[in-house]
Amino acid sequence: GLLRELCPGRDPPLLGLDVGCNSGELSIAMYRHLLALPDLPSLSPRGDSGLDLHLLCCDIDPELIRRARSNCPFPNSMTFLPLDIMDRESRDPLLDSHLERFGRSRFDLALCMSVTMWIHLRHGDRGLREFLEFLSSRCSFLLLEPQPWKCYRAAARRLRRLGRSDWEHFRGLGIRGDVPAGICGILTRDCGMELLCSFGNTEWDRSLLLFRSTRESGDSGESRDGRE
Repeated sequence: GLLRELCPGRDPPLLGLDVGCNSGELSIAMYRHLLALPDLPSLSPRGDSGLDLHLLCCDIDPELIRRARSNCPFPNSMTFLPLDIMDRESRDPLLDSHLERFGRSRFDLALCMSVTMWIHLRHGDRGLREFLEFLSSRCSFLLLEPQPWKCYRAAARRLRRLGRSDWEHFRGLGIRGDVPAGICGILTRDCGMELLCSFGNTEWDRSLLLFRSTRESGDSGESRDGRE
């Protein structure tokens, strides 16, 4: 499986971060997929892979987090927390505290599914770059599903139909057109990541990209206090 290939010899548990988990359905499906679990309720969060994964899932909406918690079949292995991922003052202490529980300095895998557009629209080009720099500094591997430019246009049209003005940064965005390529360029050129694989397009016609950090993490699978 993917986790075994990415993290051979890593002491358990493997640590994952899911940014923008919404109400948790996709997070749970990804958790099952990564551990090769059957699509049924399970008392043991270990599948045919024999791996142990703890997944920290966050979303800015507390109500979505409440729903995710209530529907999660793996409460001992999946943690759902409300968090504004762009708020450093709340984000960094929370993530540091979580990692320190396991004696780790970074996550093995970060998931970011259909989140980049919302960061981009709300925080502009600079905010998107800061977000990508943050993600790349916090994980060894990154699985990313960026929205294409047509999704930006659709989001702007929805606002106009509601009689509201465009997103604050929409017209001034410099990263546009082939947005996934722009994001890939930022990660590989400026963030110490390399593109391992493009899994093709999802059912929503979005690319699914897997990156690996080229920076030394300092995590060898053994316990370690603090961050690098």
